Amino acid sequence: MHNALTACGQPPQFDAIDNNLIENTLPFLLANAHDQFSELEQNIAPTWEGSIMALHRVGEPLSFAWGIVGHLMSVKNNDKLREIHDRFQPELIAFGMRSGQSRPIYDALTQLKGGPAWDDLDEGQRRVVDKELLGMKHSGIGLQGDEQDRFNQWQQRLGELSTQFMNHVLDSTKAYELLITEGQHLDGLPKSFLAMTAQSAAANGHEDATAETGPWRISLDAPVVMPFLQHAKNRALREEVYRAYVTRASKGEHDNQALILEILSLRKKVATVLGYGSYAEMSVASKMADDVSAIDALEERLRSASYEHAQKDHHTLTDFAREQTGDPSFKIENWDVAFFAERLKEQKYELSDEQLRPYFQFPKVLKGLFALSRKLFDVNVVAADGQADVWHQDVGYFEVKDLDGNPIANFYLDPYSRPAEKRGGAWMNAFYGREVKANATQPPLALLVCNQTPPVGDKPSLMSFREVETLFHEFGHSLQHMLTQVDYPQAAGINNVEWDAVELPSQFMENWCYHQETLLGLTEHLESGEQLPVALYDKIIAAKNFRAGSGFLRQLYFGNLDLELHHRYDPEGGEPIEEVKNRIAQKNTVLPPLPEDRFLCAFGHIFAGGYAAGYYSYKWAEVLSADAFSAFEEAGLDNDAAIKETGKRFRDTVLGLGGSQDPNKVFAAFRGRAPSADALLRHNGLSSRPAL
Repeated sequence: MHNALTACGQPPQFDAIDNNLIENTLPFLLANAHDQFSELEQNIAPTWEGSIMALHRVGEPLSFAWGIVGHLMSVKNNDKLREIHDRFQPELIAFGMRSGQSRPIYDALTQLKGGPAWDDLDEGQRRVVDKELLGMKHSGIGLQGDEQDRFNQWQQRLGELSTQFMNHVLDSTKAYELLITEGQHLDGLPKSFLAMTAQSAAANGHEDATAETGPWRISLDAPVVMPFLQHAKNRALREEVYRAYVTRASKGEHDNQALILEILSLRKKVATVLGYGSYAEMSVASKMADDVSAIDALEERLRSASYEHAQKDHHTLTDFAREQTGDPSFKIENWDVAFFAERLKEQKYELSDEQLRPYFQFPKVLKGLFALSRKLFDVNVVAADGQADVWHQDVGYFEVKDLDGNPIANFYLDPYSRPAEKRGGAWMNAFYGREVKANATQPPLALLVCNQTPPVGDKPSLMSFREVETLFHEFGHSLQHMLTQVDYPQAAGINNVEWDAVELPSQFMENWCYHQETLLGLTEHLESGEQLPVALYDKIIAAKNFRAGSGFLRQLYFGNLDLELHHRYDPEGGEPIEEVKNRIAQKNTVLPPLPEDRFLCAFGHIFAGGYAAGYYSYKWAEVLSADAFSAFEEAGLDNDAAIKETGKRFRDTVLGLGGSQDPNKVFAAFRGRAPSADALLRHNGLSSRPAL
């Protein structure tokens, strides 16, 4: 069977892919994968080509097709696709279990590791074999009989629960709307927000809605909720929207509370039967961190460095709010924080997100991002719209070339929020990676998804500064995937990179949003065409560490809670999960969450994504990324020759080596030493050491 779902190594033909094609093709691919796997088990050889590469070739067609299905579930979700996904997911998990529990495969890899062919493998290939063996351990290769059957049932159920969790969050987000019909209720909100929410109302049954007359539709989509909480003067409406946001997927048919307990219970059982003391110990076995105590130590160092700053942030905000309201006893509630923080920021720095938005036109920001990539890494990024099918008209397609015009890679960019069919957040993924096939190199194909403010009318998307940072972040991920110099797919790009090191390139790129030449190059005022004035840039720098302690503490709260739930918490021990959350919040927040706060019910990172017992990775990798950027600071950010030289070293190590070497070794190859947290604390104003 040859169709758009079976064309591995080519951009997916989205125009030809529909639910019927998916439904009809998956059975063929599954049957074919099982047949080829049976043949492989009979003929497997204890060599690189005869085992690792043969295994890759057997799984590649099914993996490619299922990757497209998973992608469409995230960006073009619909009821029929969900039904197909839910029907086939158990079969995909079963195939993965079969592969991970194959004794012939395991024996061949063990023989390869202990035999003469091992000496012929390079460091990256050895890492791939070792990771495959560890993966097979985590797939239950050492289990037998009833124990293995139960293990497989648990894994099947975990797959179902993950999908249900994500669907509940999507559905509960989509189900909420607050329709505002009187303009005075929107006092404080900028014109761009009124235009966006009127456009949303028009698209949802109120065809006559305008920015001037309304009605205005407030949803729980991040580009709506965040500005609303920052700018709406109506405190009662802020409270209503905030409460709805922190209780998403916690009630009625979309309730995730029981799913969370079942997920945690099953993960604990999986880890225990594999010989680990907790799911976190199992998770860390494949990560850069040595053990859970090393994570605890880093998080405690960062917590102790930021907690006092966060307390000061809160006291300052309380004093400011009392001054603004004229009420000396005014008590800041959770729905007040963003509003008064934005007012304080405006007063202290004469700076607001809405003041900056007109300067950050999406096409111009993109052009500046690509210019930076050329400066640092000697690559040209060019639009290639029309050369590949896309799943939505707003999606762009791009080609990455070297300076001689030779193709290196391609990527898609899906920039805007579409809450009816697209899950929230931002992510980078890949349809396939770099691989040498028949003496030709297959260029990688990456995928960037953001949920930034959509265009309104004939104006381009006007981005918040945070949205600009997010775009740089996801592009950093894609650079590691696209600029890899590894020729075998298992360690090319982001493959085989330890999870807690994978955020290094993405967070590294965010630093450039604060570099004057780079930032000004992203800007052009929508009306005047002027570049961002240096005076405004100076304010951005001055405001960079505004409430940095609070921001740090928020991330550490999430990371500590994730680790607590997956390491020390017993889901069958009787302690309600909300009490665990409150216990962790006492140490990691200065304004406790509301009693009815159920943010865990929408915490897709750890319950429907890849961050279970791994949310700490953001801070772990932030240490690496800040230290990496400090190498450019030391070289001199205005010294183009030194920057280019340092950029080449970064490309050849962090971006180029991918998962072919231990991340500690990769970092040392770039930096000349082990990583230090000093730069991270200094960059965030949480250190007593002077800036460079």
